[in-house]
Amino acid sequence: MLRLININRRLGDFALTDINLEISDGEYYVLLGRSGSGKTQLLELIAGLEHPDNGTIILDNLDITRQRIQDRKVGIVFQDYAVFPHMTVFGNIAYPLRVRKADKKFIAEKVGKVAATMNIKHLLERSTDKLSGGELQRVALARTLITSPRLLLLDEPLSSLDTSLKDDLKRLLRNLNKAGQTIIHVTHDYGDAISLAKRVGVIHNGKIIQEGTVDEVFKNPSNRFVARYAGIRNFFRVNISGEDGLLTAVTEQNVRFKLNGAKSAGESLLLVKSDSIILTNEIPDDKELNAIKGKITEIIPSESGMELTIDAGDLFYVKIHSSDMKKLRLIDRQEVWMSFPRDAVVILNGTF
Repeated sequence: MLRLININRRLGDFALTDINLEISDGEYYVLLGRSGSGKTQLLELIAGLEHPDNGTIILDNLDITRQRIQDRKVGIVFQDYAVFPHMTVFGNIAYPLRVRKADKKFIAEKVGKVAATMNIKHLLERSTDKLSGGELQRVALARTLITSPRLLLLDEPLSSLDTSLKDDLKRLLRNLNKAGQTIIHVTHDYGDAISLAKRVGVIHNGKIIQEGTVDEVFKNPSNRFVARYAGIRNFFRVNISGEDGLLTAVTEQNVRFKLNGAKSAGESLLLVKSDSIILTNEIPDDKELNAIKGKITEIIPSESGMELTIDAGDLFYVKIHSSDMKKLRLIDRQEVWMSFPRDAVVILNGTF
């Protein structure tokens, strides 16, 4: 449906570089990145607000690289909503059709239908300055959807909403996608990607550094930056060596890891997934496991229970359910064993 081929665009000191991307019909694609990473600039290129210095944008097998924004079958919803304050909700939603000089009866029917989909039909005669943030976002969405875009672009649509409004809008966006709407959604929020995306891309310094399904990207991050987004905190610079067919990684503090395999010997960056680490008071019997002894130095509440900092020479961060914490009777300064299988250890391609 959408293909970006070797897209480059310089904007002052910043540049989008070698962007290649394919979005299938009916997909929900989340582009994840920090502020200044280039995600909004990429949306503007797709929408036609800007044009690339070079490269090609294909939509439904048509080259739209230099096509005017009004001629593209693309709708964009901005982070600040950009509703017209001097118009009613009805006037805002109807505006794109009025500009096209559509028939009044047709406009009324379309506005009613899309307002019902957005659950704002009861607000049609209201002024937009009386609306909440969630209601304004729905008006902006309705105004964009009334033109039946082939592709819907969303720029941080949830960033200014509180938790309950976020949940409502996420449900609405999922339903839109289930009904066949193709969506590209840019955000800095990892939680948005997890709860909405069919596929996800991570953009950093103007480049898409990894993409795939949510599981492919966040369970197997290709570098430290992506792993950080996935909430992984256990990173170790290691030296990898092999002897008698066994591969071992060793940190500067002499913490040793058993590996299933590694791409190359020598210095590397290693991560261990926090939710793969099991805590016990005694050393585990299974000799195939990685087993490392350390001392608890900090205990702080987390969403699912507690997060423990454990000093084993290097610091480990371990998440544990409150029930397991109570069962093991873990307290500050207590010694504890950490164990995890070899496949919980990942050797990263990059170090950034």
